[in-house]
Amino acid sequence: MPVTDYAARIPALAEGTAAVITGAASGVGLEAAKAFAAMGLKVVLADLPGEKLEAAGQAVQAAGDTEVLLAPTDVSRFEDLQHLAERAEAAFGPASVLMNNAGIGMNPGGVGENLADWRRLMDVNFWGVVHGVQAFWRQMTVDDRPRLIVNTGSKQGITTPPGNAAYNVSKAALKAYSEALAHELRNTPGCATSAHLLIPGFTFTGMTGRPEKPPAAWTAAQVVEFMLEGLANKDFYILCPDNDVDRATDEKRMRWASDDIIKNRPALSRWHPDYKAEFEAFMAQ
Repeated sequence: MPVTDYAARIPALAEGTAAVITGAASGVGLEAAKAFAAMGLKVVLADLPGEKLEAAGQAVQAAGDTEVLLAPTDVSRFEDLQHLAERAEAAFGPASVLMNNAGIGMNPGGVGENLADWRRLMDVNFWGVVHGVQAFWRQMTVDDRPRLIVNTGSKQGITTPPGNAAYNVSKAALKAYSEALAHELRNTPGCATSAHLLIPGFTFTGMTGRPEKPPAAWTAAQVVEFMLEGLANKDFYILCPDNDVDRATDEKRMRWASDDIIKNRPALSRWHPDYKAEFEAFMAQ
């Protein structure tokens, strides 16, 4: 479906309203910005300063006949998000869409290593979203117009596989925060803003660290189209598949992870040698 067809199904995406996207210079953020521009939204691109942000602005401007504002922003700094909120509102009025998408995929190593890198990852992946929500809170709850807050999470924040504990922790914290955000918004009188957790599958972006798209990966544009369908359906958990893992497989893996608590199995039993055969049998059912 052309992305422009979603505007009629998602009231917050009305032509002439404004979308603010962090991490907008590449990947999912850039594709979302292009989609919003094609729908006639005014778009604010927030990312670290430099040539990538400038090039993203040109790409978004080419995607739709609309106004584009470039906003150099480090989401780990709350004052940067406050300045972003002020600039965006001054230019385009209260935001209709806030997409907290900025994230980094660095791997600091084990749980007892590299404290500074752990802090940096949490500052961007988790605190960057908190900063965005708090800086834009007044705009997003100013009236009863439909508005959207979309936070970009990860399946690793749900199943927490071994290999990058810091990234998992940042996205697990983001999941819990986004759930609380959704609950608070729907219980705020006179507020029609909804929150949504975008959960991409394997996606080919700059964070993938590969020069060519692996066959198993989706493109960022596919993720954005799936996100729009989820928003049209009013989904909170926008759980994306990819070319290698379907929805049924994701659900089984997540169910197994939840059952570690219910059945009092060892932590991360999916990767525990004593449970290897049981997990394989469960997945084969």
